[in-house]
Amino acid sequence: MVTFLFKWCAVLAMASSVNGFRTLRPLPEQFHPFHVSTTEINQNLADKTLEISCHIFTDDFETAISKEFGGKTDFSKESMKPLMDSLTRKYILNHLSLKVNNRGAALNYVGWERENEAVYVYLQVDGVSAVTQVEVVNTILYNLFDDQMNIVHVKVNGERKSHKMNYPEKNLSVKF
Repeated sequence: MVTFLFKWCAVLAMASSVNGFRTLRPLPEQFHPFHVSTTEINQNLADKTLEISCHIFTDDFETAISKEFGGKTDFSKESMKPLMDSLTRKYILNHLSLKVNNRGAALNYVGWERENEAVYVYLQVDGVSAVTQVEVVNTILYNLFDDQMNIVHVKVNGERKSHKMNYPEKNLSVKF
């Protein structure tokens, strides 16, 4: 009996308080306790390109796109793939930009794919040979969360440099 009462007290202690009463709230299906995206920028010496991939939680990304452009979003529906392709391209190009060696770099959208709870977005910058500096402006999901964290990894000539950007920080400069 004591064990039974202890378990109920523990449950009530963990419940959130609303209007002075204790109530249990289920967690959303896709709940994750922090908001983070990761952007990888890799130099491809053979092709003279920068290959870029952005890793973003699907539920957050759908919400951010919907908030910015309106309408329904769903990365899991095959029938919505053309629309999601267009919206993904627009969103990423609005929230990610690069300069290479103090010159603006044209991001070419390649596409996206969904894997489990995340969406990977792929971009490329053509005509990049020697890299001495990469400047990044990254505001991915900043239109949604004021606790957003964007991690950026830049790899040039085999040397990798990483930086964590916390909202509202959006500018990063990496020298090689």
